[in-house]
Amino acid sequence: MPETSHITIGVAELADRIADGRRPVLLDVRYDPQREGSGHAAFAQGHIPGAVHVDLPGELARPGRPGEGRHPLPEPGDLQASARRWGINEDSDIVVYDTRAGLSAGRAWWLLRWAGLESVRILDGGLGAWTAAGHPLSLEPSAPLPGDVVLTPDRLPVIDADQAAEYARRGLLFDARGTDAYERGHIPGALSLPAAANLGEAGTLLDPEALRARYAALLPGRQPQRPPGPAPFAVYCGSGVAAAFQVSVLAALDIPVALYPGSWSAWSADPRREAALGPGPGLDPADLESGG
Repeated sequence: MPETSHITIGVAELADRIADGRRPVLLDVRYDPQREGSGHAAFAQGHIPGAVHVDLPGELARPGRPGEGRHPLPEPGDLQASARRWGINEDSDIVVYDTRAGLSAGRAWWLLRWAGLESVRILDGGLGAWTAAGHPLSLEPSAPLPGDVVLTPDRLPVIDADQAAEYARRGLLFDARGTDAYERGHIPGALSLPAAANLGEAGTLLDPEALRARYAALLPGRQPQRPPGPAPFAVYCGSGVAAAFQVSVLAALDIPVALYPGSWSAWSADPRREAALGPGPGLDPADLESGG
C-alpha cells in the first residue's frame, strides 16, 4: 500500500504530525491471543509518546454469552464510554497500532468505523516500523482529557451464522486465519484467505499492485450482483480480530466485505453447525459467483 492512504498511515507522516503539533489520538492495541493481559504490561514497557492503551478483550469486546464466541461486539454505550476515555472527540483523527502489523489494531479500526467515525487509520507496520525508523518510545502513562464523541453504530455490515452459511454455500465467505487453523476446521465452503498474507517481510502491507493482483477476482466489476447479505463478500477468523484487519485491507481496494463477528469460536461452539476439515479452495475467480 502507499505509505499513507485513507486506511493506513506511514511512520514518516505520523512522526511529522506529532512533531508539528497535529498529534492524532493514538491507540495502542497490543494483544497476544495466547497471553491474556499482556498488552498492558507491554504498553508500560514503552509506547509511542502520547498513546493510550486499549484492552482488546475488555474494551473492544464484551463477555460472551454461550454461543457468541470469544469476542462479541461491545455494547455501543460501553464502546462510547471507552472512546471518550481514550480522548476521542467528534473531530478527532485517530491512529491505531499494535505489534502484529495491524492484525490486532484492525479490530479497533473496524469497531470505530462501525461506530460512525471516519478518520481512523492503522499505522502501517505498527510499533516495529516506528522503532525501526529510530523514533522514541515513552514510559510515561497517558491521561488524555476525556472526549465527547457520540458514536452511531451499525455503519459497517455484519452477518450472523445463518448468513455466513449462505455466503459460504455460494463461495463468497473468506477465512482469514492461517492455513493450519483453516485445515483443522472451517465453515464448509469457506475459502482460505489468510490475513497475514497481506504483509511483506518487513511487516508492512504489500504494495498496491501486489494486493490488487491478489484480490483481482473481488474488484469492482467482478462482484456478485445479488449477494446473500449486506455486502458482496464476508469474512471470519477465529474470534473476529484478524478478520477485521482483512476488512480494512479490502476496504483500501474499495471491496466491501461484511464481518462475521462470532467467527469460528461461535460457529464451532454450536452443535448444529457442521465443520469441514483439511485443505479447501483458495481465492480463484472460478470459485466465485459472478452473476449471483
